[in-house]
Amino acid sequence: MAALSILDLTFVPEGATPAEALRRSLDLAQHAERWGYRRFWLAEHHNMVGIASAATSIVIGYIAGGTRTIRVGAGGIMLPNHSPLVIAEQFGTLESLYPKRIDLGLGRAPGTDQRTLRALRRDHASAESFPQDVIELQALLGPMQPGQVVQAVPGTGLNVPLWILGSSLYGAQLAAALGLPYAFASHFAPDDLLPALALYRASFRPSAQLSAPYAMVGANAVVADTDAAARRLFTSAQQGFTNLLRGARGQLQPPLDDIESFWTPAEKAQASRMLACSFVGSPTTVRAEIKSFIAETGADEVIVAAAIYDHAARLRSYELLADALRN
Repeated sequence: MAALSILDLTFVPEGATPAEALRRSLDLAQHAERWGYRRFWLAEHHNMVGIASAATSIVIGYIAGGTRTIRVGAGGIMLPNHSPLVIAEQFGTLESLYPKRIDLGLGRAPGTDQRTLRALRRDHASAESFPQDVIELQALLGPMQPGQVVQAVPGTGLNVPLWILGSSLYGAQLAAALGLPYAFASHFAPDDLLPALALYRASFRPSAQLSAPYAMVGANAVVADTDAAARRLFTSAQQGFTNLLRGARGQLQPPLDDIESFWTPAEKAQASRMLACSFVGSPTTVRAEIKSFIAETGADEVIVAAAIYDHAARLRSYELLADALRN
């Protein structure tokens, strides 16, 4: 059975504050640790009132400090927004504080809009140097080299595990060339999932970090006692993706009794395509669907997102999922 992990977007539900969202993320991580999840990852997004993890390395430190054994990391850091040295220092610090528990997933997208990208003081063309920036970051976290003038303190020699994140063939090719684990964002961009995994595995070159390809795939999972109850909880995610299509980003909305009254047929088709890798239902339903997904993809690990409005229902969903896949 593939390993099971959590991608927590630190959703801010309607009527809540970022502070409340962050505390709920820690609570979820503490529960996830007890339920046997392998990793708890957070993602960098900017200028989004519904996501509270913009200062991703700080949130990772908060989560790692409140847990004991679960791996905590970035899924991911959008490297074009930062200098490799700054990220090496941040994650070197995290690794020093929480040794052998920190992951660093790297993405090429800005995680925001173009105006916010300019506010981050980064050039949109910086994404073009992503492969070189990954190699530079890898060197900064690697052993000190003769004649090396600039080093990350802390960071040098700590070899924080790097991952390449992606939703296209580009990331798969880069992860394979560098011999790094690969995480595919099929929880919101599933179209190229199978071709990207095939390319990654066929092109993989062993490295000091990884001797054989290792693929993680993203999915949405909402589990409740009945299929109907889970489908109702899932309408919060469906509203969120529809609002993205409308250019109306906001906080996570309460579930609806009738999602068909919310979206148009065209919006339904597009949002449903983006949410194709979503498993919604009772434990029995979701167990069968995720096992089929793992068999189809050959995934080594599945990382699950759950945009559930009510915190207690979100906890219950992750608990039911862990139980279902453990049995």
